[in-house]
Amino acid sequence: MLDAFAKAIAQLPDPAMKRVVARSMAGAAGVFVLLCGGAWLALAQARLSDIPLLNTAIEVLGVIAVLAVAAMLYPAAVSALTGLFLEDVARAVERRHYPQVPPPRAQGVGEAALGALRFALVALAVNLLALPLYLVLLFVPPLNAFVFYGVNGYLVGREYFELAASRRLPPQGVRELRRANRARVFLAGVLTAFLLTVPIVNLVAPIVGTAAMVHLLERLRQARAGSTP
Repeated sequence: MLDAFAKAIAQLPDPAMKRVVARSMAGAAGVFVLLCGGAWLALAQARLSDIPLLNTAIEVLGVIAVLAVAAMLYPAAVSALTGLFLEDVARAVERRHYPQVPPPRAQGVGEAALGALRFALVALAVNLLALPLYLVLLFVPPLNAFVFYGVNGYLVGREYFELAASRRLPPQGVRELRRANRARVFLAGVLTAFLLTVPIVNLVAPIVGTAAMVHLLERLRQARAGSTP
């Protein structure tokens, strides 16, 4: 497992990987600018108080708050946008480490939409179930960290694995392989979720997680092929 992440990190200087990093960060920067610009215009048009000085102070504080929130959401935007370049990351990993694999299977729009809907429902259900624990353990470290990384490790591991595996296997095959190796997928998800919470590192964490999951998938596929009579 650690070897998969080590290989993923070692490949970051690859030109294909650097292009994904640059595109995802540029896209997130565009979202950041649009968010801040829209909030600025909205605050400039709003009169929040009849007292000019107080109104100005509220506007300034509002802009600062918007900038702070946007800065916190910037890594999340990078993570979301990286999903658009999954194919580039996977192809770069396969080109360097698995040149023998055939081209990926074609996925229909309906299949992709159904997979996204299924994952969204699972994420909603898991977070709702974990909400009471979040509230109870909010001020009880390190138990709150265990809950956070446990929940997000499961969700991130499932999402990244299914995204990578869907390129090679039909939906039923993806689910069977994930369930048969749920411990490894969960551990990979926890490691990726941890990287996503580390400042600066979280900017490339989605790419590292995606590349590591491609390595994991290929090892599982090879192991399954080797055990098949």
